[in-house]
Amino acid sequence: MISTTGEDAALDPFTEHRRLLFATAYRMLGSVSDAEDILQDTWLKWSQTDRSGVRHPKAYLVRTVTNLALNRLTSAAATREAYVGPWLPEPWLTTPDIAEEAELADTVSMAMLVVLETLSPVERAVFLLREVFGYSHAEIAEVLERPEPTIRQIAHRAREHVQARRPRYDTDAEQRSQVTRRFIAACQGGDLNAMMELLAPDVTAWSDGGGKVTAARRPLHTADNVARWMVGVLAKPHPEPLEIRAASLNGEQGLLFSVDGHPLGALTFDLLDGRIHQLRFQVNPDKMDGLRPGHGA
Repeated sequence: MISTTGEDAALDPFTEHRRLLFATAYRMLGSVSDAEDILQDTWLKWSQTDRSGVRHPKAYLVRTVTNLALNRLTSAAATREAYVGPWLPEPWLTTPDIAEEAELADTVSMAMLVVLETLSPVERAVFLLREVFGYSHAEIAEVLERPEPTIRQIAHRAREHVQARRPRYDTDAEQRSQVTRRFIAACQGGDLNAMMELLAPDVTAWSDGGGKVTAARRPLHTADNVARWMVGVLAKPHPEPLEIRAASLNGEQGLLFSVDGHPLGALTFDLLDGRIHQLRFQVNPDKMDGLRPGHGA
């Protein structure tokens, strides 16, 4: 873990901008553990840098994080092609106050991270730096070491791509809270009918087990199929009682599943007209780091 203390920590640009650096890495990679690795590598580079030659520490650090994340995304492409079943981003147990920042919650939501996965690594970097963090085209060109006209073209293409695929769902927090409570009750009671009432007839569900635990290898469709699958999964025995509770996941309220305090899975969903239209169930044990307190920004 990165550790800085005392006055040096308070004055160090890495510490000052750590939240921004983590946010950049996580949105680039869709993984809390990978983002923390990138921050560790960035800190090592920063600690070995002659800072007398760095005029703009924040720009230097963002450039370092972005390029390290680009390299990791490129090298991970082959691994994801061979991934067992659907690949979903790693969920992040966020603090409740993030949900109050509408733009931040939207750009870190599971729905948005899934859309970002459809961009190329460079398009993803340009989109995030421009649309999320407000960098100018000239600044992005400097970060990525590409001509500004090229960056403008990439930014335009990426923005259109995201807008065409960006889901439009209800964001009312109280409605989401009500649906979450009802969904938890249906899960705990194994109530098939109650669960079907919460699902849209054309609901789609994805589950990511990564070949490590039982999960659907393909997306599931229709309320009947999804509800029966969910009830079947939750009916499986565990050594200790399965705990299901509401939690702030990626800036939105979702469901956290755990046994004896250890996270086993996270469920996020998208609402439209009060019903769940998209449901994502992350159960890959390699993607649980972000569900443990103390991880992330």
